[in-house]
Amino acid sequence: MNFHQPPFTHINHVTINVQDLKRSLDFYQEIIGFSVLSTSKNEAQLTADGKTPLLTVHQPQDVIPKQPRTTGLYHFAILLPERADLGRILNHFAQLNIPLGSSDHLVSEALYLNDPDGNGIEVYWDKPHSTWTWKGGQVEMAVDPIDARAILAEGEGEPWTGLPSKTVMGHLHMHAADLDETADFYTKGLGFEVVSALGNQALFLSTGRYHHHIGLNTWNGTGAPKPAENSVGLQSFNVHFPSQDERVAAASRLKTLGYQVETGQDGTISTEDPSGNKMFLTI
Repeated sequence: MNFHQPPFTHINHVTINVQDLKRSLDFYQEIIGFSVLSTSKNEAQLTADGKTPLLTVHQPQDVIPKQPRTTGLYHFAILLPERADLGRILNHFAQLNIPLGSSDHLVSEALYLNDPDGNGIEVYWDKPHSTWTWKGGQVEMAVDPIDARAILAEGEGEPWTGLPSKTVMGHLHMHAADLDETADFYTKGLGFEVVSALGNQALFLSTGRYHHHIGLNTWNGTGAPKPAENSVGLQSFNVHFPSQDERVAAASRLKTLGYQVETGQDGTISTEDPSGNKMFLTI
């Protein structure tokens, strides 16, 4: 099942701040496997299929390094189409001696790394939806070791040539200042559902019974402040709705809940969650 197209609301694009645009472009092309879709003086749009922007890297004026103990980016997650794709990129990372974390989440197998500025990245593939276990409305997830040899074996026979064209932005995981308040914003406002909880420290939300389109945690501390706008980290992201009616309805619900929603002259709709994470509501 494709959880990253209509009728599901999902995250389809993320913009991050970096300290050195050229350094980041080298990393995201040579290490991660993106292609450059467009560039300007201080930012570049990156793509996997040559036409759809998935990630924008932006170098703010007077940029400062990533600030610790703030809200914002924990990691953005790049979803690969097949396990063999994960095997090929794992072999690629190994050949380059890239420091990695990894986990079998029962619903997926994932690799974790940081870009040169410390922005967190997950690269993963989803196990078949039919194998996921649901109990009481929540999907069972874990943090188990991956079978690296089996994953590498899946990728044998073909060289790594970059991200496959069917790669998408799988999910976005963020630090929050208050878990309950931020969860209300995404559920009551944007229409996501909580599908997994890690005690009172982390929540995972989705539409259509995906394992998660959004992750939230308080691992940087309850009440963590919003980072400076020129700090390395998350600048903004797109919440993609399946229709204009659903986008407008979500904006209306947010206003009713007391959140500020701005509509630009070009029709863009933007807002911030209670933790200061900025987003655009798109179709």
